[in-house]
Amino acid sequence: MSLRRKATRGLVWTFTQQFGNQLIGFLVSLILARILMPEQFGLIGMISVVMAVANSLLDGGTTNSLIRDPDCEESDYSTVFFFHFGVSILMYGMIYISSPLIAEFYEQPVLVKITRVYSISIIINALSIVQFAKLTKKMDFKTQTIISIPSVIFGGVIGIWMAYSGYGVWSLVFSNLATVKVKTIQIWGYSKWIPIFAFERDKFLKHFDYGYKLTISDLLNRIFNNIFLIAIGKYFSAAQVGFYTRAETMNQLPVRNISRTLEKVTFPLFVSIQNDDKRLKRVYKQIMQMVVYVVSPFLIYLAILAEPVFRFLFTEKWLPAVPYFQILCVTGLIYPLHSYNLDILNVKGRSDLFLKIEIMKKLLILISLVITVPMGIKEILYGQVIISIIAFFINAGYTGKFIGYNAFDQLKDVIPLYLFSCAIGVAVFILDNKVLYDQSDIIRIFSGGFVGLISYFGLSKIFKLNIFVELNKMIAKR
Repeated sequence: MSLRRKATRGLVWTFTQQFGNQLIGFLVSLILARILMPEQFGLIGMISVVMAVANSLLDGGTTNSLIRDPDCEESDYSTVFFFHFGVSILMYGMIYISSPLIAEFYEQPVLVKITRVYSISIIINALSIVQFAKLTKKMDFKTQTIISIPSVIFGGVIGIWMAYSGYGVWSLVFSNLATVKVKTIQIWGYSKWIPIFAFERDKFLKHFDYGYKLTISDLLNRIFNNIFLIAIGKYFSAAQVGFYTRAETMNQLPVRNISRTLEKVTFPLFVSIQNDDKRLKRVYKQIMQMVVYVVSPFLIYLAILAEPVFRFLFTEKWLPAVPYFQILCVTGLIYPLHSYNLDILNVKGRSDLFLKIEIMKKLLILISLVITVPMGIKEILYGQVIISIIAFFINAGYTGKFIGYNAFDQLKDVIPLYLFSCAIGVAVFILDNKVLYDQSDIIRIFSGGFVGLISYFGLSKIFKLNIFVELNKMIAKR
């Protein structure tokens, strides 16, 4: 199978997995948001940084090393498996002991039990990481899709049943546990891989040496991705944390999910052409344009119609999240630009540079928080926007050095796509504010969406946008 066809096939299955998961997860979240209160979602948001740190340390960057290394043997996989399992036990023990401190920090005593139960998922996840890495290395995303979607459905059903039964925040806890448990059981059946009883020091050091820098980078990234939740949770109410998490979740739905879906395919794809800089640049450029072309109209549409969307989907009690979401949409537009630049460093094996620039960006985030926390939540989010812009230029600087594709070249390729999306957004804004303003939420949402969608793809075809043509070719070949 050709590299292009293999990548296209991988994209199809990965998008099916990601958007199947997200559609199901979104429907589950929508139902739960109507039953539960923002404060209950806020409690889960408060421990998200703990889970993020634990999962970052659990991975250790070694799975990327397994995917990247063409000469892996059974002993490599087994060594990494037992490393993950050991770390997961250690992490759970540390979280269990420190849960009273977490509860005291947020002044929420109920977090002691919530943290201890929710974090059991760390151990369960550790039992499936290597199997998923093996499937990713083979670009077998079909099997991952078959495993993932039923797991999300099962977890969602458990969560909804518990919420209707009056279990409150515990419905969110056990929904997550049910999802990861079913996923782990399935991967053991589908992968047909069982670790051998081996832990080779040399193998471990090889993968750890590549992975530990990525781990520190990922650890910093996860902490600082959640540091806004820490600040909001510490200085504002649990309800405000709930509004922020709802806004962030809605922002991630079209943005990071598309980006992460592509990243699962593009990383092994980039690795396969890592020594051909011209080809790497061409493929990278095309993928980045594709993400911007698909993501930007969704975000702009959602930002314009945020109020009727939130009221229709989540009811009036979630309307305070609207302005947070609209600000976060700007960071969502920028996210694909600075995110994909980091992949080039990983592909080139420069995890040391990856760590260096992550430290630089985290220092900027700390400075931003010190300045904005006393001002309010909106100001904190505006700070996120500024940091995202700076992060793009930092990350793109290294991409320019490695494959000759610097920040200004990248902006030249994507700004026309942003402007095109904004032009359609203006049309939707005028329609909503001048014609549909007194209509029901559902009419405003679907009318604006229909007009925007038809205009976007219709004008793309009329003007024969290159990325639109390329997408059509990929779909036709599929």
